[in-house]
Amino acid sequence: MNILQINSSARSTGSESTRLADEIVARVAAGTAANVVRRDLAAEPHPVLDEAALQALFTPADQRTPAQAARVALDDALIAQVQAADVIVIGAPMYNFGITVQLKSWFDAIARAGVTFRYTASGPEGLLKGKKVYVAVTRGGLHKGGPTDVQLPHLRTFLSFVGLDDVQFVFSEGHGMGPDAVARARAEAQQQIAALV
Repeated sequence: MNILQINSSARSTGSESTRLADEIVARVAAGTAANVVRRDLAAEPHPVLDEAALQALFTPADQRTPAQAARVALDDALIAQVQAADVIVIGAPMYNFGITVQLKSWFDAIARAGVTFRYTASGPEGLLKGKKVYVAVTRGGLHKGGPTDVQLPHLRTFLSFVGLDDVQFVFSEGHGMGPDAVARARAEAQQQIAALV
């Protein structure tokens, strides 16, 4: 079994979403000969999708400059990791009601027409099928199920768009609301993980 862990916090240390992702990976891998690949998007930030990247992606492979080929190769490496994974675990903190710029850059890198999704007569079809996904969602406030939870629809929509439909979410909220709220959030997250994995 190949497990891909994506840590998308802006912090490489002390991140609650990474801590939860680590716990999920440990449970999934327990008792197996799992191969775990971890990508820390804070320690290894992926370049944002800018004009130069778009030009590289839309230039035929045999016509790319060395710089364009190198830029596309960065995205190719992330796509290959996802394609090779049986299980994907994503640490996804909420920043200002959305996903982090680190996670958005990863999403932009792995969304490739004809590779991870394709357009058909009946609409887009995701091509990253048959994978299990766990998303550890952490927030400073309480947003789940409320009007301020615009992060969850984004996550669901993007993952489904590329074919990742078997997704389980683990929530840990209230981390900006004092020690008691943090302890409660961690205990509830533990119960969710135990029930899902």
